[in-house]
Amino acid sequence: MSGMGRRRFVSGISGAVAGAALWQGFTPGRASAQERALALTAARAVRTAGTTLEQAATPTGDGPYKRLVAGPGWPLVVRAELAGAASGRDDRRTGLASFVQFTDLHLTDTESPVRFEYLARFNDSAHRPQEALTVRGASSLVERVNQVRQGPYTGLPFSMVMATGDNTDNHERLELDWYLSVMSGGRITPNSGDLARYEGVQNSGSAQYWNPESSLQDAYKAKGLPHIPGFLGGAIRPFDAPGLRVPWYTTVGNHDDSIEGSLPDLGLLNDLYTGSRKVEGCDDATAARLADAVLHDPGQAVVLLSKLLTGGGAIRTVTPDERRHPFTPTEFAQAHLNPAYTGPGPAGHGFTQDTVSSGHLYYTFDLSDGVLGISLDTTNRAGFADGSLGTGQLTWLESVLKAHSGRWYDADGNLVRGGSDGRLVVLFSHHTSSTMGNLLPDPYHPFEGRHGGDELVALLQRFPNVVAWVNGHTHTNQITAHGHAVPERAFWEINTASHVDYPHHARIIEVADNRDGTLSLFTTLIESAAPYRTDFTDTSDPGLAALYRELAYNDPYATPAARMGAAADHNTELLLTKPAT
Repeated sequence: MSGMGRRRFVSGISGAVAGAALWQGFTPGRASAQERALALTAARAVRTAGTTLEQAATPTGDGPYKRLVAGPGWPLVVRAELAGAASGRDDRRTGLASFVQFTDLHLTDTESPVRFEYLARFNDSAHRPQEALTVRGASSLVERVNQVRQGPYTGLPFSMVMATGDNTDNHERLELDWYLSVMSGGRITPNSGDLARYEGVQNSGSAQYWNPESSLQDAYKAKGLPHIPGFLGGAIRPFDAPGLRVPWYTTVGNHDDSIEGSLPDLGLLNDLYTGSRKVEGCDDATAARLADAVLHDPGQAVVLLSKLLTGGGAIRTVTPDERRHPFTPTEFAQAHLNPAYTGPGPAGHGFTQDTVSSGHLYYTFDLSDGVLGISLDTTNRAGFADGSLGTGQLTWLESVLKAHSGRWYDADGNLVRGGSDGRLVVLFSHHTSSTMGNLLPDPYHPFEGRHGGDELVALLQRFPNVVAWVNGHTHTNQITAHGHAVPERAFWEINTASHVDYPHHARIIEVADNRDGTLSLFTTLIESAAPYRTDFTDTSDPGLAALYRELAYNDPYATPAARMGAAADHNTELLLTKPAT
């Protein structure tokens, strides 16, 4: 059957189960609940291939190191907290938009002197055994998008990909070049310093780190991580990134804006970035103090780091590299305008010469006909991982929403009718509503007020045409309904896990009009194009991309189960009342 015929075949739960027998080769009475749910999911979709509706990585084995295999897909979960799910909507549905979200790629220069790998036991993001493969892993995710090409429920081709921040790990110019090349395509050498060799903690000989090419019985091998000859040589080997075949846009994140995503960049460590002295270890007491300072006292963190560099830590000499110089927000926007990175467009990927001149890394764009995209800058250059909005940006956002809304509510709850027919709005940011509590003054705009997540939610609920807020930062899959009490003022917040920590997800999002007074937002998770099974002797590009995923699952300091989210945060149909015009 065609995709449309398949949807018409399913006219209710009983019909779906009957359809499942035809599609999956089993009878309803003998099928498990999961099999029935997967069969209904497949019957409602146009196409599930290449998504987690079809199959998903699944750990297996009894030892400390788990291998990954292709397991059953995850069924669609219908969430009707904000609007009812009327029968027959599959037959009436019209697709309005189909796009993909990448988030938290964290393309990492693992040999950089400004890294804190020795803090991993206190902060799991300080070092990951898989991080030498971030660039290849991201390129494999691009391959998956190029293969899937369309939304599984509307069948609409993807109009764009949005990367919602932390595109780089330590806001280095080299990492930014890797990101832009992964997205647009080109030759990449994922190495820094001496391009003929790797100079980082994973060949340090320290038992504190996983030394994959060495027979040293380090702390990671004690937890089951394997010995992989040729791993680092493969990791730094040049390769050709295919680049996306659809337009793409960028939202900025805290790791694109500050030192290790936490410390304010006031230019004090520029010489350390590009120099030859790399701290690879320190005593436990100092590590504990520094880990706490990175999270709570940036000034003290800089003091402690300076002490380590003057004799308090284990120092390794690495090859200096000017390409490690940190970029400014202006340079971040300017790099996107380089014609070498235009790829499938648009020129600037959301940023313009006006963006460069103003330093305002927020903008609007046409997501599709009738749907407006808004990208925000929720970073705070005062440091710390969490974010907020400046008053100027919040005022700008309100003016944009008014300009594209046929009706809205004022701050007192009174309905106001505008001059526009209204467009649906999808908002993008790096931070979530619950991680926008960093209200410290921006040191570059010290007299401007800062505004948190609750204030932003309240603003968005004044505009009925806001249907979704898509974000990252938490490295966790979580979907939240906002506005249960007043359906017209409700929207969905869609938070997706990272592509550096397991589960390595990106998300397809489709907006559809059910033609019954409701909208459906379909959210479908995808994994990279890498094989599920790994081979420790395979250091080809696909083999390394497969290892990237499996090593992330086995990171002894990570919490993959917590980041996975629940079934209601994975593949979903989110119902919403269609805003009146």
